[in-house]
Amino acid sequence: MLDANWPDSWRSAFRIELRAEAIGLAWRGWPVLPGATPAPITGEGDDLTWRRPVPVHENWRELVGTHAHEAAGWFTGRTHSLLVATGTVVDAIEVDQELGKRAARLLRAAGHPAPIAAMPNGRWLFLTTPADRIPAELAELVSVQWHGAGSYIPLPPSPFQHGVVHWRVKPEVCGWQLPDATEVHDVLVRALSVERVSQLVETTAA
Repeated sequence: MLDANWPDSWRSAFRIELRAEAIGLAWRGWPVLPGATPAPITGEGDDLTWRRPVPVHENWRELVGTHAHEAAGWFTGRTHSLLVATGTVVDAIEVDQELGKRAARLLRAAGHPAPIAAMPNGRWLFLTTPADRIPAELAELVSVQWHGAGSYIPLPPSPFQHGVVHWRVKPEVCGWQLPDATEVHDVLVRALSVERVSQLVETTAA
């Protein structure tokens, strides 16, 4: 994503956007953290070791709750991915794109949208209030990952090697009120049931 051929003005604008988003979340009380970014593409091939952003600081757990002023300083003069620690203010359920689309439709139909971020690797993040657990139907799936206490998520516009994280549903749509975790979990379980029925019908028809 951070192409070496980018003009300096583009790089500067992108860094400013990341910093602005980080400051906005930090002032709302979200536990913002600076994350690593992919190395610039130099023409010698992509960095195949890159998967997703990780915290820059090894002691990131100790930095959760840092004042917004200090958090803003992390993003001044340098490009970092925008990470948010989960488990205190926000949790997230990470799913594949197909399940994400089905769940998003169900939430929209019910008139209860949830903030949803999509990553360039085809994974979707449903943001919720913190929870103690997730339903067994979700926990047993390798394709579903719960980001609770001790975890973190990348938020827009964090760069990946081939794109940036973007909002499918912005928090503003919910008035910055995160949906209850149980409600979103239940919708994901319903979406999973719909997905399995659809797969069964397709298999039978074949």
